[in-house]
Amino acid sequence: MNQALRQTEGFVADLPQAALGPSQVQRVGAGLVDRSRTLSFTFDGRAYAGHPGDTLASALLANGVRLMGRSFKYHRPRSVIASSSEEPNALVELRSGARAEPNTRATVVELWDGLEARSQNRWPSLAFDALGVNDFVSPFLTAGFYYKTFMWPAAFWEKLYEPVIRRAAGLGRLSTEADPDAYDKGFLHCDLLVIGAGPSGLMAALTAGRAGARVILCDEDFLLGGRLNAETLAVGGQAGTDWARAAVAELAALPNVRMMPRTTVVGAFDHGVFAAVERVADHVAAPLAGKPRQILWRITARRSVLAAGAIERPIAFRDNDRPGVMLAGAVRAYLNRWGVAAGRRVALFVNNEDGLRTARDLDARGVDVVAVIDARPEGERLPGIRHLKGAVVTGTAGRLGLTGITVRDAQGREERVACDVLGVSGGWNPTVALTSHHSARPVWEEGIAAFVPSLDGPKGLGVAGAAAGALSTHGALATGAARAAEALEDLGFRVSSVDLPEAEDAPVRLRPLWHVSGTGRAWVDFQNDVTVKDIKLAHQENFRSVEHLKRYTTLGMATDQGKTSNVTALAVMAELTGKGIPETGTTMFRPPYTPVSMGVLAGRSRDEGFKPTRLTPSHKWAREQGAVFVEVGMWLRAQWFPRPGETTWRESVDREVLATRKGVGVCDVTTLGKIDVQGTDAGAFLDRVYANTFSTLPVGKVRYGLMLREDGHVMDDGTTARLGEHEYVMTTTTANAVAVFRHLEFCRQCLWPDLDVQLVSTTEAWAQVSVAGPNARRLLERVVDGDISDAAFPTMACGNVTVCGGLRARLFRISFSGELAYEIAVPARYGDALIRELMAQGKDLGATPYGTEALGVLRVEKGHVAGGELNGQSTALNMGLGRMVSRKKDSIGMVLSQREELVREDGLRLVGVRPVDPTAVLKGGSHFVALDKEAVAANDDGWLTSVVHSPHLGHQIALGYLRNGAARMGERLRVVNLLAKTEVEVEIVSPHFIDPEGERLRG
Repeated sequence: MNQALRQTEGFVADLPQAALGPSQVQRVGAGLVDRSRTLSFTFDGRAYAGHPGDTLASALLANGVRLMGRSFKYHRPRSVIASSSEEPNALVELRSGARAEPNTRATVVELWDGLEARSQNRWPSLAFDALGVNDFVSPFLTAGFYYKTFMWPAAFWEKLYEPVIRRAAGLGRLSTEADPDAYDKGFLHCDLLVIGAGPSGLMAALTAGRAGARVILCDEDFLLGGRLNAETLAVGGQAGTDWARAAVAELAALPNVRMMPRTTVVGAFDHGVFAAVERVADHVAAPLAGKPRQILWRITARRSVLAAGAIERPIAFRDNDRPGVMLAGAVRAYLNRWGVAAGRRVALFVNNEDGLRTARDLDARGVDVVAVIDARPEGERLPGIRHLKGAVVTGTAGRLGLTGITVRDAQGREERVACDVLGVSGGWNPTVALTSHHSARPVWEEGIAAFVPSLDGPKGLGVAGAAAGALSTHGALATGAARAAEALEDLGFRVSSVDLPEAEDAPVRLRPLWHVSGTGRAWVDFQNDVTVKDIKLAHQENFRSVEHLKRYTTLGMATDQGKTSNVTALAVMAELTGKGIPETGTTMFRPPYTPVSMGVLAGRSRDEGFKPTRLTPSHKWAREQGAVFVEVGMWLRAQWFPRPGETTWRESVDREVLATRKGVGVCDVTTLGKIDVQGTDAGAFLDRVYANTFSTLPVGKVRYGLMLREDGHVMDDGTTARLGEHEYVMTTTTANAVAVFRHLEFCRQCLWPDLDVQLVSTTEAWAQVSVAGPNARRLLERVVDGDISDAAFPTMACGNVTVCGGLRARLFRISFSGELAYEIAVPARYGDALIRELMAQGKDLGATPYGTEALGVLRVEKGHVAGGELNGQSTALNMGLGRMVSRKKDSIGMVLSQREELVREDGLRLVGVRPVDPTAVLKGGSHFVALDKEAVAANDDGWLTSVVHSPHLGHQIALGYLRNGAARMGERLRVVNLLAKTEVEVEIVSPHFIDPEGERLRG
C-alpha cells in the first residue's frame, strides 16, 4: 500500500506506543477513532480507557481483554468473534440500578465516558465460573437431554427439576426497578427506504436522492459506510472511507434525504411497512431530560432496497470456540476501523480469497502473521508469510485464551503453531433475513456457497450488494444504483445515468469447507453450545427437518438467531442425509432481525400512559366530594362517596343504594359508549346489527337492544333511541364502546357499503347523568325546560330538550336501577355544571351521588345483566332474552344463535341466588353443585356471575348461570369455590329481587 493511501485512511501505525497510551497495549493505529479525546470505562469493576468511535468490544480488545463472557449451557470461556450485530459471544450487562441492561452485544455498544459494563452468566467470577463444571459433564448434556431427562419421574418436576433449571437458566440479570427512561413511537413515509449504508446502500441513496425522491437511509451502525470503514480498499481513486464520508456529506445536504444511523430495520411487514428501532440515546449514560432513549419507527415505503451486506461464517473444528478464535473479517475490521490488533501473533484459517485480505492488512500494520492455513490447494501466496496449502486446523489450545493451534497439512502431518489469535473465514452469507419475513425461503447459490434472496420476497423490496450475493465492491456499487433506479422508474421518477466510481471487482474464489472431521467437539452455535456432534445426534434420532433440528438442539435460538451458525448447521445436516444443501432447506427468519427491548415496543404505553385515562366531566366535582375512584375501561370513575363517620366502603355503598331507592340518586354515566347512527338506511342498518328490530321504533322512543357476534353469542347490549326519522343514538357498555364502534364501521364499510348510513362516535362529546329514584322527576322538572310529566314523557321516551333556560340537551327515560329514572345528556363542557346544578336543586329532595359500586348493587337487585354476565360466551337464551332474537329478519349471529347446543331446553339460564344462611359469604365465580354430588367438573351445573350485598334484603345476593335454571326455582344447591375453599348452600330464586312487576320503573 502506498504512503498517500495510508495517510488518507488515518492509519498511524508508525506512532510510538507511548503516544497511543500505555493502557491500550493492542492499539496499532488510530483507525477511525478520535484519538484527541480519551474515555474511561469499567468492565467487571476494573477501569480501562478508550476513545470516541470505539465500541466496547474494540476498547476491551485494545486493552488486551479477550475473555468477555461464558456460554449458555456449558459455561465455556467466550470472547468476541465478530465486529457487528451478529456477535454471539460477547454479551454484557451495561449500566447499573434501574438502567441496568443485560444481554447487550459488546460489538454494538458505542463507548461513552463512564460506561459501566459487567460480564454475565458466571459465578463467582468470569475467570472462575463454578458452573463451568457443566463442561465436564457435557456427555450427559447432549442435544435433547431436556426432553429425555426431565420427563420422569413426574413428581420430580415441581420439586427438583424446575427449581434447578430456573436458577441456572437465563443470561443477564434484569433490574427489579422501574425503567427511568422514556421510549417513543413514530411514523415515517418515503419513496425509497434504503436499509444499510455500506457501498451499495450509499449508492442507492445517492441515486434516489439526486433524482428528487424522498429517501430514508437506515443503518444499525453509528458510523455510516459499512464494510468500507473496515477495509483498505480504494473507491473512485481515494480511500473507501473517504469516499463513504463524501457520500454521506452529499446525502446530508439533500433536503429530501433523511439519514438514520443507529437505526436497525428489524422487520418487513405488509404493504411496504417496515419496523425500525432508532437508538437515540443508547450511546450516552442517560438521555437528555424529556428525550426518548429509543424510538420504534413505523416506516411506510413505496419501494425499498435491502443493502444489509453479508455475514462471515466460521468453520467448525475441534475447540474452535476458545477466546482468540475470531472471524477473519472481524480481525480486519478491528485493525482498520479501530486501530486494534486482536493479537500479537495471528494465524488465519481460510477457504477463500477474502480471508487473505486480513493477512495482507495485518502484515502491513506490523502484526506478526505466523501462518495462513488455506484449505485450498491452489490460490495466492503473500510474500513473507508462511502459507500451508490444502491444510486445515484440527484443534486449539489454551484455557482462558488461545495459545496455539494444531494444523494438519495436505500430507496428513500435524504440527503445533503458537498464536494468540486465529482468524477464520469460511465464506460470506448474504444477510437475507428481511427478505424472508413474508415467508419467502432463500435460494442456494453455488458460486458463493450461500443462500441468496428469493424473488418471492416482500413486494417492492429490491436487494443490492453483498445481501444479493454481489461480494465485490464494484458489484455492490453497481447493484445499489441499479436497484434504486429500477424502483424510481417504477414510481415514475426520471433517473439520470449514474457514473459508478472505480472499485475492485475480484471474483469469489472459494472452496466450501463447513467443518473439519475429527474427534472432540466442534462448535457451530457458540452461544447455545451446539456442536457438530449434536447435529449428528439429531440426525441419528430422526430430527432431520431443519425446524426439528433447530428445536431439538436449540441451534439458532440464541440472541444472534443463528446469524453465524445456521448455514454451517444445514451443511452438516446435508452431509448426513446425503442431500444437497438446497434440498435440506433452511429455517425461516422472523422479526425482529436483532433483539428489541420491551421498552421500545411499549413506547409511551406504560404507567399512566399504558392506556389513556379519561376523566368524566364530573371528575373535579367528585374529587371535591371525596370520591374513591376506580379504573373502568379507559375511564376513571367514582366508585363510592364516603361521608364522615363511615368507616368501611360498604357503609357508603349501602347508604347510596338506600338513598336512591327512597329518594333520588345522581350518577355520572358519561362512560357509556354513545354512537350517532344517521342516514336514510339507518333503521335497516340497525336491524342487521341488532338481534331485535329497530326500524319500527317510533321517533321519540328508546328500545333495549341485543347485539350478537357472528357465532351467535352476545357481543354487547344497550339502548338505542330514535331522535328523528333518520337519526338514532346507540349506547353501549363502557368496556365495549370501542369494539362495538369498530364492529359497526366494519359492517358499514365492508358488509353493506350500499346502505346510506353514517356513524359518529360521540362518547366524549356528551356528558350524561343518570337521575334515579322516586323523586327523579321532581328534581328534573327544576332543571329541564318543558313538560316531562308521565303523560308527556312516558317510560322509554326520548327527545331533544333544553335545560337551565336554553342549553341544548338530550333526555332519555330509561332505567338501569329498576327505579323511575332518566338519563340527561348535555355537551361535555357543561357536564360539571350540570351535576352541580342537579345537586343544588335536589338538596331538599335528598339528592345523593352514587358510584359504580352502588350502581352494581342496584342493577343486580333488579336482575339486569352487565359485565359479569356478558362474558363473551353468553347467548340471548342464557340471559333469558331469547325472544329478542327476531326470526322475521336476518341479522348478524341470528342463524348461528339457533344451533342445537345453544338452544337446549336444559341449557344455562340466568337465575337469582340467595344464601340459605343470610350471614354466609358468596364468592363470584363459584360453581353450582347439587347437594348430594361431589364438586368435580362432571357435576358442574353453572356458576355465579355477579355477587353483591343488598342493603334492602340485609344479605348477599347473586346472579348466575344455572343449567335448566328456569325450571329450578326454589331448589337448593351448593356454590363451591375450590380456589377460595368455600362452600355455601343457596336457594335459586328469580333474578328480579326488587320490584319484579316494574311498578317503581313506571313511577
